[in-house]
Amino acid sequence: MMASKKCPTCGKVTRPKFRPFCSQRCADIDLGKWLKEDYRLPSEDETDTDEWDGGENR
Repeated sequence: MMASKKCPTCGKVTRPKFRPFCSQRCADIDLGKWLKEDYRLPSEDETDTDEWDGGENR
């Protein structure tokens, strides 16, 4: 028997239509976290800062 995948948002079993999530609601919650910048990719760049000037002061 194949192990069922779990939704990363709520932990329920995923559904093929919404994979890797179990529902549209969980997919929307995850998208909202990305849009609010709750998720961030690590950076080793020392010039990476929240006070980015858009390259205007180069």
